[in-house]
Amino acid sequence: MMGDEAAAARTGPQNRELYALLNLSPEASDEEIRRAYRQWAQVYHPDKSPSPLMKEVAEENFKRICEAYEILSDETKRLIYDLYGMEGLSSGLELGPRLSKAEEIKEELERIKRREEEAKKMAHFMPTGSILFNLSVPSFLEGDGIMRGMVMASQVQSQLSKDDAVAIAGNLAANQRSGGGIGTVILRRQLSPVSSIEFVASTGLQSLIGMQTTRQLSIHSTATINISKSFSDGSINLTNTWTRQLSETSSGNIELALGMRSGITVGWKKRDENVSAGGDLKIETGGLGASARYTRKLSSKSHGRIAGRIGSNALEIEVGGGRKISEFSTVRMMYTIGLKGVFWKLELHRGGQKLIVPVLLSAYISPVFATGAFIVPTSLYFLLKKFVVKPYMQKREKRKALENTEKTYGKVREARASAEKAQQLLQNVATRKKNRQAETGGLIVTKALYGDAKAIEKRHEHLDEEVDSGVIDVTVPMNFLVSDSGELKLHEGVKKSGIMGFCDPCPDQPKQLYVAYTYNSRTFEAIVGDFEEMVIPQAGQRV
Repeated sequence: MMGDEAAAARTGPQNRELYALLNLSPEASDEEIRRAYRQWAQVYHPDKSPSPLMKEVAEENFKRICEAYEILSDETKRLIYDLYGMEGLSSGLELGPRLSKAEEIKEELERIKRREEEAKKMAHFMPTGSILFNLSVPSFLEGDGIMRGMVMASQVQSQLSKDDAVAIAGNLAANQRSGGGIGTVILRRQLSPVSSIEFVASTGLQSLIGMQTTRQLSIHSTATINISKSFSDGSINLTNTWTRQLSETSSGNIELALGMRSGITVGWKKRDENVSAGGDLKIETGGLGASARYTRKLSSKSHGRIAGRIGSNALEIEVGGGRKISEFSTVRMMYTIGLKGVFWKLELHRGGQKLIVPVLLSAYISPVFATGAFIVPTSLYFLLKKFVVKPYMQKREKRKALENTEKTYGKVREARASAEKAQQLLQNVATRKKNRQAETGGLIVTKALYGDAKAIEKRHEHLDEEVDSGVIDVTVPMNFLVSDSGELKLHEGVKKSGIMGFCDPCPDQPKQLYVAYTYNSRTFEAIVGDFEEMVIPQAGQRV
């Protein structure tokens, strides 16, 4: 039961706050909406509040009641609210005769959302880039400096219109003896929902022009053709790529290249929530090669990775892992051993930016050194994680939790104060209703508590500690809601914290409503969940 209530607190019915405010069912008729509005308006009309302080409270609540009535009494506004809530009403939908059906309203709202998203894309650049530092410990020990080379790459893309985009990219590379760069401009146009074309021009070390077109052949297949001419050697290169979706999480591709380095590549990749894997087999002029990679999510913030390459002039294996250190940042450390030597590689990824630092430890493979280069940093990582990083993260999480608790506590106190003021305005009418019910032996609510489900279960221990236990006394509004015929009904699917005189005393926690009442001089109790219907007295208790 507690699990169901917790789920309801997170994923319960949406867009029902206005119905709760007027204590209406989401299926309420126009007459029921008018009757509820009149009932609440009579209580909260500012002219009925003699106290200046309470008049201000009445004006605020009266405004909320009028807004709820204005929306729910208008057929089109109510339909938009039911579908999309207040966001739909404030998004710019063109209300009128032509928007009379749910499908039409949904289509119009989606159109507005797409237009807003496109405007955001057009108003912002989308930069990506990477910086790579090649470091060498052997070179440093020989007195030649630790830096072997550096590569910088950057690209900025901007949406010119709905179908057109431009990207400008640059690459700079330098080593101990030379350096150079390449500048590239890419123009991209969406020809149709299933096809696009790109024009590419580069200048620098590799000057070329090219064109690429992509077309979706079917719901699972895509084809790409790329042709380019190099001004450096005059060669023309043609590449055809076919990609097919093999399953919901995997795809395969075949690439045929004709030109200076003709060859064929067959690839496969898979990606789901916990695993990312892929592999390639490449046959080209001058040799062949194969590569494979596998990444697995170890926890919500960390992952492990293993990769390998083998070919005519390559043989290496790479193992390591990474950890997410913030919402947008991830760090990764890899260990690589192969024909080129033993490496450590450090990576920092933040948004679309990357910092990569491969460190050559030794150009020669010694079993003892290679084993030590793997074991020492791995052991150091786990020691730091256990004795430094983990305690620090736990301390930071506790501090954040405490800050959130303090913020939530402040909001709850404000909401509780507003609810108590709203109850003061209900007090006179609630008392009159209570006295009339007492004269006829009808329904009288003697105690009503709303809030944390666990506190409700232990209500006899916490009746005098409502602030700390996460419950609020709602006896006054419950008596106000009793009808002249001696019945009280709260509707299913409507969160009770939205009822006038109520508030949410424990955000993100499952809640219940407890009611003790007398009927025909007999005492009864009832408990319901936050979204459950309550009808009292129950059928078997009525005369």
